[in-house]
Amino acid sequence: MYKTIAETARDLSMPEDQVQRYIYEGRIKAVHDGEQFLINSTQFDMYHEQLERIKEEIEIWRNTPLPEDPDVKDED
Repeated sequence: MYKTIAETARDLSMPEDQVQRYIYEGRIKAVHDGEQFLINSTQFDMYHEQLERIKEEIEIWRNTPLPEDPDVKDED
């Protein structure tokens, strides 16, 4: 599915000028139809998968209790 710069920026949660700059730098692949750039959204599938995996790992990390410190009860 092809999307415009505005739609892609909204999906990636970044400003439109940054998406446009990434297109010019070659970091985002796009085609120009004579009027506007069109971006194939399937190139971001792995990005979204990795983002979801990172969110899950952060949530697991937040919910993991800290181990009890063995030196807390040690009084000299």
